[in-house]
Amino acid sequence: MLSGRRLDILDPSPLDVELPDIAHGLARVARWNGQTFGDYPFSVAQHSVLVLELFRAANADATPVAQLQALLHDAPEYVMGDIISPFKAAMGGNYKDVENRLLSAIYLRFSLPATMPAALAKQVKKADREAAFFEAIHLAGFEDSEARKFFGAPSLPAFDVDAFDRLIRPWPTREAHDRFVAAFTEISV
Repeated sequence: MLSGRRLDILDPSPLDVELPDIAHGLARVARWNGQTFGDYPFSVAQHSVLVLELFRAANADATPVAQLQALLHDAPEYVMGDIISPFKAAMGGNYKDVENRLLSAIYLRFSLPATMPAALAKQVKKADREAAFFEAIHLAGFEDSEARKFFGAPSLPAFDVDAFDRLIRPWPTREAHDRFVAAFTEISV
């Protein structure tokens, strides 16, 4: 990693996880394999901030721990890349096992529970699917009906999400990095 840490992806240690490495990697990993509109790719870092905001909108009383787990839900992609769900399923269990071990190490690094409680995981997954819906419509050329088929209907219309236009417009790499770190820092304080 750029921090100088040597992360063993198959047996990750929380001691080798650093926020700057996560932010750096996620800001450079493109969602939708880069097949989006805009001057910049829509990064996993930006997606993570969008998921956090959708999660907060639906769970106003969410604890800082829950918010951090929501923000970091895709953090393993800083080293594994963003692989679309149908391909992950086709790859089988070993990929998911590696991803889960890495996510646990990331959570432990930041003094979070190693796994999300089932109820929280369901809430985060809902925000993740809603983010995918909005990304599909606004960035990836999906028709509304097609996005609903794949991701379901969002529980909130876009105009009910604070600063939605800012959240969905692709950010340059540095901005995605900085906003991801700022979201993490705001929750951690």
